[in-house]
Formats: sequence, structure tokens, C-alpha cells
Amino acid sequence: MKKTTLPEIRKKIDEVDSKLLNLLNQRAGLALEVGKIKKASDEKFYIPNREREILARVARNNKGPLPQKNAANIFSEILHSARALQAKLKVSYFGPEATFTHQAAIKNFGRYCEFVPAKTIGDVFQEVEKERADYGVVPIENSTEGIVNHTFDLFIESDLNICAELNLRVEECLLSKALGLKDIKKVYSHSNPLAQCRGCLELNLPRAVLVESSSTSEAAKIASREKDASAIASSLAADLYGLRILAKGIEDSKENYTRFLVIGSQAPGISGNDKTSIMFSIKDRVGALHEMLAPFRKNKINLTKIESRPTKRKAWEYIFFIDMSGHIQEKKVRSAIDELSRQCVFLKILGSYPKAE
Repeated sequence: MKKTTLPEIRKKIDEVDSKLLNLLNQRAGLALEVGKIKKASDEKFYIPNREREILARVARNNKGPLPQKNAANIFSEILHSARALQAKLKVSYFGPEATFTHQAAIKNFGRYCEFVPAKTIGDVFQEVEKERADYGVVPIENSTEGIVNHTFDLFIESDLNICAELNLRVEECLLSKALGLKDIKKVYSHSNPLAQCRGCLELNLPRAVLVESSSTSEAAKIASREKDASAIASSLAADLYGLRILAKGIEDSKENYTRFLVIGSQAPGISGNDKTSIMFSIKDRVGALHEMLAPFRKNKINLTKIESRPTKRKAWEYIFFIDMSGHIQEKKVRSAIDELSRQCVFLKILGSYPKAE
């Protein structure tokens, strides 16, 4: 039996590449047709539940040898490119550039949007509320640092919905103009990364001076001006400020994730693997919270998070935030929330949206 030669295999690869390109352009043409229909009917161009359905189908149908993660990344890029053909979205995020929130925004929407950094989380909400941006991306909690209280508080007054969520592994990088660790005398970063990387810094840079900055991006900017300085920041910051990545993944805990929310005016449909978030307040009485949770047990709904925040209107008065499995369009979820609302002073549905991977 004749053995296949390298030139013959490469010729087959070239033929497959040509077919792939034709199919991609065929898909792009169909996406443009969808875009025209959406525009005519004033529909949203970003449909998170539809995108999640496509990625779930890719995962089910992928038989290898291409790993699932690689297949998902390729199809995410296809979805981002197709959406960009339909419309160029404007996305506000809690900045500045090259922060992990910026990285999360790119991961969710792709690189073909107009990304606008905002100085505060409140500014992100305002940009979307005033329709100066189509969507916003804000942090909501970190696996080691806990919830972002300010984001929770802003939902109390805002009418925006949660459209999607994503989890991003926070991989801290040591960036510098220097050639090696021996040349570094200062380390700049935000207080959180400095704390999260304390063990690594004590072991490898015990004599370096640690200097707090307003953000990881600002730290990288400062380090780019100093020969003997470094910054703890994202790999995106290295590209932006022309810094070398001396080390990756220097955080003490590798299970360091941040959960981000995509906020907007739309209410996504069912994807098949959804989460619903609500907030409510109750009158202070014995057993009140226990009674509030009863409808979820009755309807067999899994609660994935419960948080409380002071209302700031009256001492010892609280608003509770709950994340639950399921979509508001599902009968059991709707039933549980309706039952809960009859016992509440205040209840607000923040959104039903696809669960993060």
C-alpha cells in the first residue's frame, strides 16, 4: 500500500481550506440576510440565547480530534464576525483599557465592536441607559474577593436587564521593560492583585517595593516609563503598553475567577441552560426570610446565590439578591416568583439569561 506523502496531505489541507472559506462566506451571506430582517423589524443584533444554542450544538456534534475548547473558540469567532457584518455594536465597560473587564468585554462580544471605557461602574449603567452604548460590561463578583457591592446597588434604581454573564479566569502577569527579575526594583498594581500575588512576590521579588495604583492598566502604563519597574496586569496590557511578559499566572490561587454581567435593555429568550436574577425586600418579622424561600423549594428551583445589601433608607432594612436556575418564561420559575411577590414589599426581576460556561 502506497504511503501518503507530506505534499499530498498538504494538498488535501489546501482543498479543505478552500471549502471552508467558501462555506464561511456562504454563512456570512446568510448572516447579512438575517441582519436585514432584524433591522426592518427593529430587533436586537446581539441574541445571547441564540449564540449559546449554537455553541451548545457545536459541543454536542464535535467528535474530535479538535478539542471542545478549540471548537468553541473557532465558532465564537465566526459568531462575532457574523454579528459585525450585521451591525457594529457600541459596548461600554468599566475601564480603563486593558483591564480584566475590558478583556471580558472582548471575550463576550469579539474584537469587532466599538469599546468605550467608563471611569466608574455607575458610568457604564448611565451610558447604556442614555443609549450612548448598546451594552455594558461590569464585574459582579470575584471568587476570592467576593461581591462587587456597587454593582448590586446600582441595579436597585436601574431599569436595565442582565442580558448575559461570563466567567473570566484572572491570570495575573508580571510585565516589564526589564529583561529579567534581577533588574526589577518596584512592582506596581491595584491593591487586589498585589494581595492575590503576595506569595509569588515574596518568593521571587523579596526586595522589590510594592506600589499601589488605581488600576492594573494604570500600573502597566507607569511601568512602561521606568526601566527598573514592573506591573501586575493582564496580557492585554502588555500589548497595549509594549511590555514584556516576564511571567504568567503569578496569582497564588489558580482558582481566581471574576464573574461579569452584560447589561442592556433587552430580555433574552430561553437558551435551555439559563439563570434568573431577582431582588426583593421584606418586612422584618420572625421567620420572614424562611417564608420567602419556601416558593423555590415548593417548585424545586435551585438557588445558586443569596446576598443581602442595606437599603440605605432605613437602619437594618435589607434588599436580598437571588440567582436561581431556570428562565422566567418557565412555568415553575414564574410560579415561584409570583408567589414570592405576594409577600414582598418590593420585588424586581433583573433578568433571565444564559448561564456562563
